Amino acid sequence: MTGTAVRQSETEGLDAYVRFWNADDEAEQHRLAAVAFADGVEYRAEIGILNGAEALMDFRNQFTGHMGPAALRLRQEPQVHHRRARLRWEILVGAADGERTSFAEGTDVIQLGEDGRITSVTAFLDRAPEGFDPAAHH
Repeated sequence: MTGTAVRQSETEGLDAYVRFWNADDEAEQHRLAAVAFADGVEYRAEIGILNGAEALMDFRNQFTGHMGPAALRLRQEPQVHHRRARLRWEILVGAADGERTSFAEGTDVIQLGEDGRITSVTAFLDRAPEGFDPAAHH
């Protein structure tokens, strides 16, 4: 990761964040959420504002329940400075052992707490899913 004085706790929190979005097992999601997220984490995206790790788990599991297997992949190394991070990602859908297709691309702007855990995420769509209507989510 690039930036000034990236601490190990920040790296661990961001790594856990990516693994959280890719975890299918509920126990693993809870374990990763405890590493990645501060209590009361806020997530802001076109789809709405979510509060707390449980809301993020529900969102992730509803998405995969509707779309099937999905994976979040980083498009470049995260950039970190002054307890802020920028993660550029792509969501791939389809079975891991089959052909995966790109669903969307975006950028998360993340606020990190003193302990390196994420206090807030603002998610931007760089390339929205086909047919996405942002007005339908306000």
